[in-house]
Amino acid sequence: MTSLYDIPLTTIDGQPAKLGDYRGKVLLVVNVASKCGLTPQYAGLEALYRDKHAAGLEVLGFPANNFKEQEPGSDAEIASFCSTEYDVTFPLFSKISVAGNSVHPLYQALVNAQPVAIGEGPLREKLKGLDIKVNPAPGVLWNFEKFLIGRDGRVVARFSPDVAADDARLREAVDAALAA
Repeated sequence: MTSLYDIPLTTIDGQPAKLGDYRGKVLLVVNVASKCGLTPQYAGLEALYRDKHAAGLEVLGFPANNFKEQEPGSDAEIASFCSTEYDVTFPLFSKISVAGNSVHPLYQALVNAQPVAIGEGPLREKLKGLDIKVNPAPGVLWNFEKFLIGRDGRVVARFSPDVAADDARLREAVDAALAA
């Protein structure tokens, strides 16, 4: 079986990468978008990254255009937006698909490892109420869904998109993973 660490990735500036480059760290993998109602979460993710990076946390952003085309830009445009609007310093990767028929192997593996998200429900109901077609469970619901990977490379938690970086449930899971 292929490890999460071995799945080929590309950084936002076009360099080959893999999660194995972060072996031994706690990883928070987030599918991000620049034109989403949840886009201000970039600020909280950056604050969490700055607060916990020295302890071994890496926040990894994966732009995706799967939900209402809320990430239409090129990798260069996305990198510029993140830098100028939110002073993002955590690593960003090339745009990928996290839903539909072309789901990136990383997201296939993440969803398979952790099919249920903490905090699942309120956002799904809100989107349905707005008559927005949602990705069926266990697939990624929307932008800013978060997967927490422990130092051993195992997915230890998954958080619904509306669970922000300062949510006590996410912070406690990050702290537990860092302490493990």
